Amino acid sequence: TSIKSAKIQVNGVHLHYQQTGEGNHAVLLLPGMLGSGQTDFGPQLKSMNKQLFTIVAWDPRGYGQSIPPPRDFPPDFFERDAKDAVDLMQALKFKKFSLLGWSDGGITALIAAAKYPALIHKLVVWGANASVTQEDVRIYNGIRDVSKWSEKVKKPLEEMYGHKYFAKTCEAWVDGISRFAEKSDGNICQELLPLIKCPTFIIHGGKDPLVPRAHAEYIHKNIKGSRLLLMPEGKHNLHLRFADEFNRQVEDFLG
Repeated sequence: TSIKSAKIQVNGVHLHYQQTGEGNHAVLLLPGMLGSGQTDFGPQLKSMNKQLFTIVAWDPRGYGQSIPPPRDFPPDFFERDAKDAVDLMQALKFKKFSLLGWSDGGITALIAAAKYPALIHKLVVWGANASVTQEDVRIYNGIRDVSKWSEKVKKPLEEMYGHKYFAKTCEAWVDGISRFAEKSDGNICQELLPLIKCPTFIIHGGKDPLVPRAHAEYIHKNIKGSRLLLMPEGKHNLHLRFADEFNRQVEDFLG
């Protein structure tokens, strides 16, 4: 089946999304920092089971084709994304749906699952964290300057945004997320994890250079009944690099 691309007005902004499949089980894919459906979820939009699932990949406000507005990072940007994501799915007339969140999208998905439990069927997160440590801030500052990124990761984002917006937004993100580390416990959404009641699957790449394994273990420990899968060779983008294995694991879990 083809992939439909469209925009819909939600909370005063025109959010862009891609949609494919005609299954009864609706699934929302939530991208990472600077990400969009197009850049972050190619193998999922292409290869996930379209008979079982209706797959929606969204561009959060200020990312991908959901510009304007330009992206900013107020203290509640994750809560804002969570509300936008849930309201988008409701605007598309999905009564209940599952969330697949990567990296920042994983944090957004955790918040959405905790705050809107009646709407969320199942939850999958990978490369996510519920707090920010000083070690994390050090890692984030290591990616602040996009000219040092690998060509492979940088190219699709430069093509989408142009160099200036890409560079500026990455710096703003580093500043925005680092602010959480100023709180005593570095908290983003730790207190929300015990409120998540839907079946939850956490995946972590053993070689993830951006998110230390302790974050995945903390989320697992604090969401009752959750499952944790370690992919020893996986890095941060394990769903792209090991797409077949990732898709199979996730489809089995969503079942």
